[in-house]
Amino acid sequence: MHDVQIKEELKKKTGISIISVVDLLIKHAHKLRASDIHIDPSPDSVRIRLRIDGVLQDIFSLPKNIHSEIISRIKILTGLRTDEHQAAQDGRFRSLGDKDGIIDIRVSIVPTYYGENAVLRLLTDQSENFTLENIGFSKENLKKILDALRKPYGMILATGPTGSGKTTTLYTMIKRLNTKEVSIITIEDPIEYAIEGIEQVQINPRTGLTFANGLRSFLRQDPNIIMVGEIRDIETAALAVNTALTGHLLLSTLHTNDAATTLPRLLDMKVESYLVASTVNIAIGQRLVRRICPDCKEMYQPSPEVKNRIKAILNNGSKSVSTILSSENYDLWRGKGCQSCNNTGYQGRLGIHEVLMLDNDVREAILSRASASDIKKIAIKNGMVGMVEDGFLKAKAGLTTIDEIIRVFYE
Repeated sequence: MHDVQIKEELKKKTGISIISVVDLLIKHAHKLRASDIHIDPSPDSVRIRLRIDGVLQDIFSLPKNIHSEIISRIKILTGLRTDEHQAAQDGRFRSLGDKDGIIDIRVSIVPTYYGENAVLRLLTDQSENFTLENIGFSKENLKKILDALRKPYGMILATGPTGSGKTTTLYTMIKRLNTKEVSIITIEDPIEYAIEGIEQVQINPRTGLTFANGLRSFLRQDPNIIMVGEIRDIETAALAVNTALTGHLLLSTLHTNDAATTLPRLLDMKVESYLVASTVNIAIGQRLVRRICPDCKEMYQPSPEVKNRIKAILNNGSKSVSTILSSENYDLWRGKGCQSCNNTGYQGRLGIHEVLMLDNDVREAILSRASASDIKKIAIKNGMVGMVEDGFLKAKAGLTTIDEIIRVFYE
């Protein structure tokens, strides 16, 4: 609908409304559930791409002669300098999305060889619909997380690369903990979603409000629960551990590849091994994969080659999961592609996880400064299901596809 309106607008011989083009582009992206709009200039056109369910897709091209006007319109909306074309600029504004919902839009503009490139991040408050039960945790992992959330102090860490859903997981936990009996403070960069009843603080390095300084100040605000957007440096790591030791529940994220690597990473950040062993309650490793579209979902029998590849990948995993998927006869699922999913076969995303609980065996391994691979082996032996295996089980259950698991982990 909106893409047709944009093309109609561009067909006008005179008086092309750049205001309408930009507004319709945002509404079209919102309707398709896009998280980002990429406006990429090339020698003779402007390529418009949308990131939908984590994957960039070409949508259409715009004429090169309106590129500067589109960038100027975005700068005006964002309050950026329209006369500056050689420096990177960042800002944000609010706009009407599809069905007139208000959305926050974060803008990044940088100069490139063919002109200024703009990326618009659409911050729609989809977190309102998320619960720990519907974002992808298995029953076993959900129980571990709920047990950790009941503890009055300690650290809960979500780990994974950029765009793996760590912040959404933390927000979902915070919303569950948000009752009138507790005080919750967050320090974030940036604040993604506003949550009523919680004190949320945006870091501002220009005024000296960093994660570390903010965390130091928070302790004088009488909080029960603190969320730190990310543990980035030695100072923040030391303060986070001290906060967890002094009777606070602290939730944060780390950039590591899996849950087991989180623990040696804290040791690398100069946190003593006995402090890591005594303060971390759980570490959650995660990735995001696309859900199969429910409107065009179909079952199929995988080929022997696919089965052999699955068997090889799961060879080092826990015996119970490998046995389930190494049987000779099982069916998998895929999406054929339909109008609902824009012919992709996917609609929405879900998390695949591994949840590492710090039991006595894992604590002893930390105290002896064991490697991440050794910690992972101990955790799997004690019942942890790894992320890859969790993904394959969700593929077998018809929630996602084998192709998605292989794309996220191996391609």
